[in-house]
Amino acid sequence: MKGGFKLAGEARRETPPWGSLAWFSTPQDCGAEALTVVEVCFNPGAGHDFHKHPSQEEVLYVLEGEIEQWVDGKRLVLSAGDAAFVAPGVVHASFNVSERKVRLLAMLGPCMGEGGYEVVDVAGEEPWASIR
Repeated sequence: MKGGFKLAGEARRETPPWGSLAWFSTPQDCGAEALTVVEVCFNPGAGHDFHKHPSQEEVLYVLEGEIEQWVDGKRLVLSAGDAAFVAPGVVHASFNVSERKVRLLAMLGPCMGEGGYEVVDVAGEEPWASIR
């Protein structure tokens, strides 16, 4: 595909126990090479524990709600309209500490693999295992 449209109802969706994902741009979904884009929704009390993307940079843009965002050991609560930039290899995490759903747009580049996304879980390693 050389460009086009992806309507909300056409996004590939996943529903893990902590919320939902809607994939808009990945190699498998539209042939993307440089940009993976996914809408991420976290249920109250849920989140994505400490992890990193060794070869990808990421922008997390808050669409709705408030999220406790960690980047490189620093914590900040972000609200709708706020964003975080994460350089390749930097450990980060997102936690919904509110009583309502949180909706983010995660944009990663370049695409890695067929799914467009690489992740290394470090939640069980120090200092991440006891930082929060």
